[in-house]
Amino acid sequence: MSGAPEVYEYAVIRVVPCLVRGELINAGVILYCQPRDYLCARTELDEPRLRAIDEDADAAQVRLALLAYERACAGESESLRAQSLGSRFRWLTAPRSTIVQAGPVHAGLTRDPAAALEGLMDRLVRRP
Repeated sequence: MSGAPEVYEYAVIRVVPCLVRGELINAGVILYCQPRDYLCARTELDEPRLRAIDEDADAAQVRLALLAYERACAGESESLRAQSLGSRFRWLTAPRSTIVQAGPVHAGLTRDPAAALEGLMDRLVRRP
C-alpha cells in the first residue's frame, strides 16, 4: 500500500486463566484503522504456556472465546454487521473481568494495517 501512514489502534488479547493470580498469556491482537476501514483480530493460543499457568484450564473453551474476537471483527453476525467498525472495536476492547480479555488500547502508524497486525503478532504473541 502506498500513501501517507495512517493512525491505527490495537489491543492485545490476553488469556488470564486465574483472575485472582493475574498471570496472563498474550493470545492475539485486535487492530482497527479507521482511515483504511480495517478491523481484524488474529489469535493463536500457546497451549503449553496455558497449561504451565493453569493445568486445569479448558483450552477448547479458551479457543472458542478467542475465535469469537475474530468473528466479531469479521462481522459474522447480522447484529455486529449493523455496527460500525469503530463501535465493534470499542465493544471488543472494553474492560472485562473474564478469562479472555483485551488489554489497554495503544496506537501506531502504518501504510498497511494487515502487515502491522502480523508484525504485532510476531512481537507480542508468537514466541521468538
